[in-house]
Amino acid sequence: MIAGAPSSNPLKGIACMLVSGLVITLNDAVMKMMTADYPIGEILFIRGFFVIIPIGLLAWRFGGMGQLRVGNIRAQAIRAALTVLSTFLYITSLRYLHLADALAITFTGPLFLTALAAPALGEQVGWRRWAAVGIGFAGVLVMTRPGSEAWQWAALLPLGAALSGASRDLLTRRMTITETSVSMLCVSSLAVTLSGLATLPLGWRLPNPADVGLLAGAAIFLGLGQFLLIEAYRLGEAVVVAPFKYTNLLWGVVIGFVMWSHLPDRWTTLGAILVMASGLYIFHRETVARR
Repeated sequence: MIAGAPSSNPLKGIACMLVSGLVITLNDAVMKMMTADYPIGEILFIRGFFVIIPIGLLAWRFGGMGQLRVGNIRAQAIRAALTVLSTFLYITSLRYLHLADALAITFTGPLFLTALAAPALGEQVGWRRWAAVGIGFAGVLVMTRPGSEAWQWAALLPLGAALSGASRDLLTRRMTITETSVSMLCVSSLAVTLSGLATLPLGWRLPNPADVGLLAGAAIFLGLGQFLLIEAYRLGEAVVVAPFKYTNLLWGVVIGFVMWSHLPDRWTTLGAILVMASGLYIFHRETVARR
């Protein structure tokens, strides 16, 4: 699904990727703020209620309401369930972890994607990529330091979010033949919103208007970020723009310091460097293999 013919404007593509990372990280920051006062399900429902606005704009931008057509109901349902699981795990992790720390651990997504691609899709994964996967997960151990006083069980939450997100992305590869990007975004967003609503019997609290406004802003940030992500890949080749997605961690460090006066310690920094370097190398090897 594209908006007209793909164009070659790598600088604009990089700019879209950078701004996408910023607004998506701002969404994460708002969600972290809200987890201190509201149940996770309530937060996701209120945000999801407002997500319909950017989704509608995406549908209009990419060809009209026909983009919302669902072709494979079963695949859409499985993908939506994986999105719900990934979202709940990640937002819950923000309640217990610093923003940059949670973001750094979720960058294991490409490592899981590579590890799962061989058995799930039959893709050939060479020893170089397997070595990168091993180094990346070693980086996770450096960040979380299991067995030490610094260990937090909550580190398993973004790790689980990355695993379920990678499983969703594997399924998405197969679904792009019959499903549009907007329809997948719409179904998964609706699933997250309704799953949030299902937690109502567990006890919600009446939100104040200011917090509702913040969650509405988070929804717009999320929708805008997804749109800019699509535009980034339309304007520039993936090999050029994809590495700039790792600037999300830089945004997370800056926003985390401004809002909570937190900076990652040296172990988290070292581990994050290992994870990001592994992810970048895996992307490089996949690009070479495709060529």
